[in-house]
Amino acid sequence: MRPYKSFLASEMEDYLQYRSKNLGYKTMPARYHLLKFDDYLRKTEAGWHSFSPSFFLKMRAGLTMEARGINAIFSSIRSFFRFLAGRGYVDHNPLRDIPRLKKNVVVPFVFSPDQVDQLLKSVSKNIRTDSRCFFPDLSLYMVVLVMARCGTRISEPIKLLRCNYRRDDATLYIKRTKFGKDRIIPIPKKVVAEIENYLAARQTLRPNDKNPYLFAGREERSLSGNTVRAAFDKAVSDMGLKQSRKVLGNVSFNGPTPHSLRHYAEFRIMPSNSPQPGGLKLFGLSYSA
Repeated sequence: MRPYKSFLASEMEDYLQYRSKNLGYKTMPARYHLLKFDDYLRKTEAGWHSFSPSFFLKMRAGLTMEARGINAIFSSIRSFFRFLAGRGYVDHNPLRDIPRLKKNVVVPFVFSPDQVDQLLKSVSKNIRTDSRCFFPDLSLYMVVLVMARCGTRISEPIKLLRCNYRRDDATLYIKRTKFGKDRIIPIPKKVVAEIENYLAARQTLRPNDKNPYLFAGREERSLSGNTVRAAFDKAVSDMGLKQSRKVLGNVSFNGPTPHSLRHYAEFRIMPSNSPQPGGLKLFGLSYSA
């Protein structure tokens, strides 16, 4: 990513280093957000005297994106100025009294049971039969299967180690989820059978396999999230379900994404008479709308 070029370039780099080394945060997406601010500083030829609330309101008005994206950018800028205030560069945070924009109501795409079955068949049909591609493609299918039947996030099954699969009690042990917690999730019997068949095929086709991951990629590596997304997108396209995100008024309708399988799994166990999704606590999902 290109470097910062405004008069605050060195302070922005110091801030990102502070977040990374002292707080343990990843560089992205804060680096990208501050790059938007850096561009605006250069465009307006701003200096230390420029930071009035109206300066930031004008910047916000010029951003052509949804409210959630604007709020994310301003959250990073707000944190940056909190850092500057702590270091004595400014005497207060100029974004302190600028409220967040009201976010659109987001309606996720939720597959029907028949569509999920069709999706899994489509991913299965795309498994290539040559010796180099067969097993990685089979692993891709298993990852999508676990996402659909167990409600995992895309990053969770690709990081599973062999020891995280517990056949005797039919569970998967997920270490360090999105919020840094460990959890154990149950596996349906049919999925257990598919995992056992997969492991038996792996033992036969790769007798000397030392890959530590449950669903192995090439050599001793895991599968990548981008590879799983590509397999999912191809299957969705083959089904004729591919569609982009649509915004009508203050409502955003999402197209199918790998995370849609998580929503499907959650709604599948939701009590029909419950005003709130009954599986939220199990899956770690929450809805404000």
